[in-house]
Amino acid sequence: MRWLPHGYGGSRRSPEDIKRDGWVEQGLLAVSVEDQRLTWPERELVKQLGEKFYGKRIEQRRSA
Repeated sequence: MRWLPHGYGGSRRSPEDIKRDGWVEQGLLAVSVEDQRLTWPERELVKQLGEKFYGKRIEQRRSA
């Protein structure tokens, strides 16, 4: 028998689709500081916001 409950099986959404839906529907933004689509000033802004809200990243804590 190959029956699955509603919501299981089928195709899985891509991470980009999930991030896009999060932004459009809830105003949430998930951005990687290493995203190559960002310019240097944009990456710095993302880094500064992340540090303001959550503190320094583990890699930066070790070298500091």
